[in-house]
Amino acid sequence: MWKGRFTETTAKVVQAFTQSLDLDWSLAGYDIEGSIAHARMLGSVGLLSAEELRRIEEGLSMIRDEISSGTFLPSEELEDVHMNIESRLIELLGPTGAKLHTGRSRNDQVSVTMRLFLRDRLLRICTGLEALLAILLDRGSRHIEIIVPGYTHL
Repeated sequence: MWKGRFTETTAKVVQAFTQSLDLDWSLAGYDIEGSIAHARMLGSVGLLSAEELRRIEEGLSMIRDEISSGTFLPSEELEDVHMNIESRLIELLGPTGAKLHTGRSRNDQVSVTMRLFLRDRLLRICTGLEALLAILLDRGSRHIEIIVPGYTHL
């Protein structure tokens, strides 16, 4: 991944230290969701043809299926979930797959992925809270006649 001024390959110990797959592989679905949205934006502004957009969406869907089935295993050499998915897309589609990175920094991609993940988790928390409140209201209405002392200080 690291190119530019470096002439030697990255030492394995450095790769192992900098990789984040053990933490972020669970974000793959959110990364793919964000990538599909980004591809649709690129198509809407004319940076991808309809055919390129179709191929990218199909490729990302295929990658999602491969991850779900366990047939796509991440490579630590590619450092993180984003690089693994991008690399697989390019492997499947060639130069068309590389166009997905147009107009998007890695920081943008990470930010979108984390926002999608957090939105999903917050929705789960809200659903759980709604269920808890329903139970509390039910219990309270069933036992309305029971007096419970309240204290401001113990």
